[in-house]
Amino acid sequence: MAASINISAYSDVLVVLGTAGVVVPVFRRLGLSSVLGYLGAGCLLGPLGLGQLIPHFPLFYWITIVDTKSVSAIADLGVVFLLFLVGIELSYERLMSMRRLVFGLGFLQVLLSTLALAAVAIFMGQAPPIAVMIGACLALSSTAVVLDVMTAQARLKTTAGRTSFSILLAQDLAVVPILMFISILASDANSSVFYTIGSALLRAVLAVAIIVIIGRLLLRPLFRLVGSLRSAEVLLAASLLVVIGTGTVAALAGLSMALGAFVAGLLLAETEYRKAIEAMLDPFKALLLGLFFFSVGMSINLREVFSQPVYLLAAVSAMVIIKALVTIALSRAYKVSWPAAIETGLMIGPGGEFAFVGISTAATLSLISPTTSGFILAATSLSMALIPVMSSVAARINAAQARKKSPDPALAVQPVPQQKHAIIVGYGRIGKVVATLFGQHKVAFTATDQNAYTVSQDRANGHEVYYGDASSLMFLRSCGLEDANAIIITIGVKAVVDEIVRKVRIVRPDIKIIARAQDADHARHLYEVGVTEAVPETIEASLQISEAALLGVGIAAGYVIASIHETRDVFRAELQQAARDAGIAETRALRPKQKR
Repeated sequence: MAASINISAYSDVLVVLGTAGVVVPVFRRLGLSSVLGYLGAGCLLGPLGLGQLIPHFPLFYWITIVDTKSVSAIADLGVVFLLFLVGIELSYERLMSMRRLVFGLGFLQVLLSTLALAAVAIFMGQAPPIAVMIGACLALSSTAVVLDVMTAQARLKTTAGRTSFSILLAQDLAVVPILMFISILASDANSSVFYTIGSALLRAVLAVAIIVIIGRLLLRPLFRLVGSLRSAEVLLAASLLVVIGTGTVAALAGLSMALGAFVAGLLLAETEYRKAIEAMLDPFKALLLGLFFFSVGMSINLREVFSQPVYLLAAVSAMVIIKALVTIALSRAYKVSWPAAIETGLMIGPGGEFAFVGISTAATLSLISPTTSGFILAATSLSMALIPVMSSVAARINAAQARKKSPDPALAVQPVPQQKHAIIVGYGRIGKVVATLFGQHKVAFTATDQNAYTVSQDRANGHEVYYGDASSLMFLRSCGLEDANAIIITIGVKAVVDEIVRKVRIVRPDIKIIARAQDADHARHLYEVGVTEAVPETIEASLQISEAALLGVGIAAGYVIASIHETRDVFRAELQQAARDAGIAETRALRPKQKR
């Protein structure tokens, strides 16, 4: 006889998996963050969304969450895993290299933004301790979305990118005391702010001291034993034990589970097991954190949101403006340029995922009403959806400011006409190596780059590099595209590379195009769009390691070089064939079916 199953629980699981497998990829395809996809799906498919219509439309039972407890119980682990991985990423060396911006600019941004937003909350009628708690939660920004947007735009290594990352790092560190403050606030809500903070710090110090002492004595011997077994399953089990075990110890002390996991991450950050554990737990973190955002979305009541849209827009505007102004002012005080300061302010202005953690915890502990919690979460969600828009606004402001400045004469220098030369697109680390080797072998070339600052610096140092946008056909023609033998693309932004290849093929279908690829999948895609030679970084790294290893064990250099070349040819042929097969399959799919 078949065992009875809980249909409600399984239907809820199907909804969550459907969100992760369908909704989130659609959001990613549209260039939006998966965080927003989980939030939107939770809001729409939760009991306060379409779930309210189940009595009228029973079919909605299968596409909505029926039992919120079955989701929330697991979703809380997402935050625990996130804090653990934040801790394991914060090595001592990394913090020290950025200490001025992290511990100076970053912490001041959190403090001043908290005070300013708390003042607004007090004005709206909240008690001072609750107002400080709300202000602290809203002072935090979205590490996940901001880094995702800036990485996609290749802006993480710019001044604005480094400044934003430093502030986000400080905010990640501030999460732990904020969560402790909320926990202690719930246990003694009638005490003064200073007494509450003092009590929180005292209890935190004691709890953390116990976790650190036990961790120092047991963690490294434990993972040394696990590592000797060479078993991925045992390593996974030990990692889960540490994350959930330290979280449980913190919870027993009356603090947040995330606090214990964070401290455990810090203890493991300096060990040789850091990378293995991080890689092992990252998929768990991504799925569980997505489940957490889904559960947060379920707590947003769309009726309440639409019933007061003016207040909601006012709250979002006030939060973004206050945080942006504070961030811009502090950035300028730390000698950050105006364009970078403005971009940093606009990226840090919206709310973040840890606001959901803090506000949801406060609502669970009855520190704030469900109505207030839902309103704040809705405002935070809406502000996070504006982050890509903020990035575009920052780009326009920076471009306008750049036009006002007197341009560097070096940027106006036009490429020298040449015959049978190569065009190098991207004069970074890779482009410079290519140019150096071309020079050694007397190969004529024209090097280009779109970064005005680096072009000015390189030309000042004697490099023949020209400023311009290689995705512009007019600029490519000025570089002598019609007379060139080859074009070498070394930049890493996939969309820009595709655009360059497409336009080059319009004018020169015969020219050789050699392009840098991030991995085998990217290389296969480049072959599909018309690249002559794609060079995957991952494959080349493996070939170089193999070459060094073969030479190291005593194989003759001639045989090694021949073997490496042969292996590279095999990889190239496989990728090119895969690209041809994909093109044939796409052609067949688009071809209209013939009637028999």
